[in-house]
Amino acid sequence: MRSVTGRLMLLDTASLYFRAYFGVPESVKAPDGTPVNAVRGLLEFIDRLVKDHRPDLLVACMDADWRPQWRVDLIPSYKAHRVAEEHESGPDEEEVPDTLSPQVPVIEAVLDALGIARVGVAGYEADDVIGTFTARATGPVDIVTGDRDLYQLVDDERGVRVLYPLKGVGTLQLTDEAWLREKYGVDGRGYADLATLRGDPSDGLPGVPGIGEKTAAKLLAEFGDLAGIMAAVDDPKAKLTPSQRKRLDESRPYVAVAPKVVLVAGDVPLPQVETAVPRTPRDPVALETLADRWGLGGSLQRLLGTLSA
Repeated sequence: MRSVTGRLMLLDTASLYFRAYFGVPESVKAPDGTPVNAVRGLLEFIDRLVKDHRPDLLVACMDADWRPQWRVDLIPSYKAHRVAEEHESGPDEEEVPDTLSPQVPVIEAVLDALGIARVGVAGYEADDVIGTFTARATGPVDIVTGDRDLYQLVDDERGVRVLYPLKGVGTLQLTDEAWLREKYGVDGRGYADLATLRGDPSDGLPGVPGIGEKTAAKLLAEFGDLAGIMAAVDDPKAKLTPSQRKRLDESRPYVAVAPKVVLVAGDVPLPQVETAVPRTPRDPVALETLADRWGLGGSLQRLLGTLSA
């Protein structure tokens, strides 16, 4: 995968189609009555994003493995509460609403027919694909996600920001380092340490007991980073309360492995893909068949108009 130049937009695709699924009524259906609210909602999202932000390059990043074994080996509780079915010889199945699962292959087929690059890599989450594209980018990067974990990639110097949907994608929180410092007291690099200390119940990360977001931010301001905080545990002169010192000391096994789980990978073996925003569909015949079969109507036509503009 070559370095990419120009404004790159990276879509956390599952995060967006989940939002589309819950934001667009299930009464939006294909001619045969199958719900296509996530499909049409995602097309509307992409249309608005391309229209408003005019990326030169666009990649729909996918979860080839939403719960990689190498993360589970380090922290067994990682996303464990979201497992619907375990598989010994492949990725576990994530619990998803019954009427969303059948829409995912349709989403993938439509993106492929449009010619929007779609990248998932075995053994990695979409976050890791996003992290690697970001690391290799030579121009500015807009990461579109409803997942705060990706705040760790924010980097003003490199022009990397997170566009976090507040309501659909019409209202986006533009997350840069100034916003992170005001909200959390850390920059992008510090956010991963904050997340490690605080934990994240939605991902099954326990965190350090008794260390919430505000305390974590204060400790990072005082000691610089996670390594500095743990060094302070061994320094009797360091400004830690007895309970903080005790809890951090007892959490050493967790702190030793959690950063590897929390940190987004930046070295995923990406395939060679064409990342330029497609002006015309890659496979117009397949796209027309999909549009008719699934009743994609105005949602698809608006996106095609935006892409060709």
